[in-house]
Amino acid sequence: MPDFAEAEELVRDALVWDNHACLPLRPGDHDFFARLRDVAAAGVDVISVNVGFGPVPLEQHEAMIAGLTGWIGSAGDFCRLVRAVADIEAARAEGKLAVFFDVEGMAPLDEGGEALIEPWRKAGVGWMLVAYNAANRAGSGCIEETDGGLTDHGKRILAEMRRVGMIACCSHTGHRTAMEVMEQADAPVIFSHSNPAAVFAHYRNIADDLVRACAETGGVVGINGIGSFLGDGPASVARLVDHIEHVASLVGTDHVGLGLDYVFDKQELVDYLAAMPKIFPDAASLENATSMIGPQQIGAIAAELLGRGADRGAVHKILGENWLRVARAVWR
Repeated sequence: MPDFAEAEELVRDALVWDNHACLPLRPGDHDFFARLRDVAAAGVDVISVNVGFGPVPLEQHEAMIAGLTGWIGSAGDFCRLVRAVADIEAARAEGKLAVFFDVEGMAPLDEGGEALIEPWRKAGVGWMLVAYNAANRAGSGCIEETDGGLTDHGKRILAEMRRVGMIACCSHTGHRTAMEVMEQADAPVIFSHSNPAAVFAHYRNIADDLVRACAETGGVVGINGIGSFLGDGPASVARLVDHIEHVASLVGTDHVGLGLDYVFDKQELVDYLAAMPKIFPDAASLENATSMIGPQQIGAIAAELLGRGADRGAVHKILGENWLRVARAVWR
């Protein structure tokens, strides 16, 4: 049986890192940041929030980065912007939530692109994935019938990311493209929020060979909490832990973490699903898209892991230490 008291104590002691959450993509609208106070209260120490995805235009990415950077600077009472591992350490010492940014796909960089990588990294973008479901100039997405692989344009962007210390992510990316990213990597590559297809078959979930290839780079697979990717029926902590256990059984507990993919504005998600059928081809059947495990359930995840026999050291790794190891290896 899960021991919730032990789990609560473990969460208080652990570094808890949720490697992907979806904020409303509305520059200048910061009412939702009150929700981050709840995230911090739930025991989360570090959270990555998106500034854009797929077809969202470059201008909106830039506006989100500017708006969030300004807001976090004015909200220093409870959160701190992360640009380096030292910022995480400082935030923990101050009892603050450490926040950094992620970019879901290289489509905004289709025209030129490399010149934006360094300023984005300096602004607090910690990782960027290659393709968001559909193909762009860098590579193919996971919905493409034919995966053309990583392009020369994609290789140039990845080289610049390595130079400035930005983590490469292959969530939402096609199988061949993702494999080629990892084959040419000289640093850890991650799947920030992807679940194993062996547990539940879905185009957004990843095959076991991708899990193994990720681990071989030193990377981490972040398990997401979206019901559509966890299995049939509403999202549940037990089903999420099934996915964690599968990855751990393949590559060990050093290579699995949390990227819950929690959406702060569920109506915005519904609107995107309806408006972008080419990006979300099965939107009409995504009854579970708004059923999700949120940061407030971190304690329940820890309890479920302990209840299934995971030792405390392994749970510490899964809750955040694995992401910290990757950041230490890549961030400058």
